[in-house]
Amino acid sequence: MSVADDTEEQHPTLALDDTVHQRVRLGILAIAREAESVEFAFLKQELGLTDGNLSRHLKVLEDSGLVAVNKGYAGRRPRTWIALTPTGAQALDHELRALRALVHRLEAAGPPPT
Repeated sequence: MSVADDTEEQHPTLALDDTVHQRVRLGILAIAREAESVEFAFLKQELGLTDGNLSRHLKVLEDSGLVAVNKGYAGRRPRTWIALTPTGAQALDHELRALRALVHRLEAAGPPPT
């Protein structure tokens, strides 16, 4: 199969969302999907990020409506919780479908030419 043989079908990578697909943001969405909400400190530890780096990525996701950020207290200690929004869940599902389509396409093409 050559590239010219498949002009009608959109390449799966075109369905990837730059906001979601970025490694850290994809990690945040994936972890948030596994729980009702997740603490900032847990995300920071799991993804190996600094406070500032995680905050920057959360801001992008929050501004896009993909996560909700809630601040409060656990006892006397301030805490920040992150939850996946319905829009975020849909965006993550769309991203996963695009990745599956890409994997399927590559597997169907067989091994790379030598």
